[in-house]
Amino acid sequence: MKIGITGSIACGKSTVSAYLRALGHPVVDADAISRALTAPGGEALPLLRETFGVAVFDGDALNRQALGALVFSSGEARAQLNALLHPLIIARCARELDALDAPDGLVFGDVPLLYECGMERLFDRVWVVCAPRERQIERLRPELAIVDSIQTMYRPELASAPGSVSQVRESASVLMRLAKTSGCAIMLVGHVTKEGAIAGPRVLEHMVDAVLYFEGDRQHQYRLLRAVKNRFGSVNELGMFEMTESGMKEVKNASEVLLSDRAHNQSGSVVLCAIEGTRPLLVDVQALVATTVFGNPRRMASGVDAGRLALLLAVLEKRAGAPLYNQDVYINVAGGLSLDEPAADLALCAAIVSSHCNRCVSASWAIMGEVGLAGEVRPIGQVERRVAECYRLGFTDVVIPKGNAHALSAPEGLRVHPVETLLEALYKLGLTAGSAR
Repeated sequence: MKIGITGSIACGKSTVSAYLRALGHPVVDADAISRALTAPGGEALPLLRETFGVAVFDGDALNRQALGALVFSSGEARAQLNALLHPLIIARCARELDALDAPDGLVFGDVPLLYECGMERLFDRVWVVCAPRERQIERLRPELAIVDSIQTMYRPELASAPGSVSQVRESASVLMRLAKTSGCAIMLVGHVTKEGAIAGPRVLEHMVDAVLYFEGDRQHQYRLLRAVKNRFGSVNELGMFEMTESGMKEVKNASEVLLSDRAHNQSGSVVLCAIEGTRPLLVDVQALVATTVFGNPRRMASGVDAGRLALLLAVLEKRAGAPLYNQDVYINVAGGLSLDEPAADLALCAAIVSSHCNRCVSASWAIMGEVGLAGEVRPIGQVERRVAECYRLGFTDVVIPKGNAHALSAPEGLRVHPVETLLEALYKLGLTAGSAR
């Protein structure tokens, strides 16, 4: 009888194979066959040279480091390597299994990728070696371990099903203790509910050191990685990634990407420099104001708090004389971002008035500032980082609160326009709130 031995990495396959050899049973090692095929003079070397060229060779010997770097960075190269080596390994394993003659008729094969290579047909039985996840991590001692997902983890000493409150809590507790004692960073991937919260017990969020959310509409190509809990740093940091055919890729210059498709010479569009954690982002704030045909005007906002929008519309009517009581107002933050900082107030007001009076704000202007109920423009935080980002992307004029101007050292060539009130800011931008289109 031929018995195949398989299992995931660091689960104990080699230990089982060594125990069987000690008992006198013959064991065919697929890893040893793979190394023999790629050793100097091995059967696979001419095929590897023909397929991947001399770049993966060091003289007559295979440069395993160069080959590994190639196949782990290219899915196509990895598929070529598998298509080349797997048939040779299967054929060699089959010959060695047939050649072995055990007194009791038991012949074993240690094959890590038994099912992935389709080698199950060579064996009459298959033994799968299993080990707890924490034991695998202890044996491997990696710098980073990713558990996907925590809702599928199972502790046999508990009677409940995987994904239950007790299973998730106990599994997370074991992995947390392992991370603290081994120094290995462990990332737990978790499911989320329809509301966007982590599925399962809330205690999971309290146990871990950081909670990160991937956000983004499936209709958009960009995804945002946002920290909502971080014991070792800021919870407002933001990472932007682009969804591509080969996976997620970091967007290094998020501001340039967010403004790349901005419509020029169009009313209702202004640029704001927002701060996400310590990262300045230039975003396009858009507004559309149209006379309503209903009894009550519609006020809709995407990426902006609806309550904050209602407050700013009231300030525009009372302090700037903008007749918006019979106007539908629609707000959108391009790129799918969400703005929750007060520094976006002035840009929102400027976009609304620009659309209402059908006058464009120059594409070289950026606007930022908090608007109070009295129509005053209040100071904002990290204004130097915002202004520097505007200058880096070629903006020539920046409107900021007057309270920030005295401590600001503006770059040469950038004109800074400090304003004290909402009306003054609209005047600087060439907008008249009280005029209709």
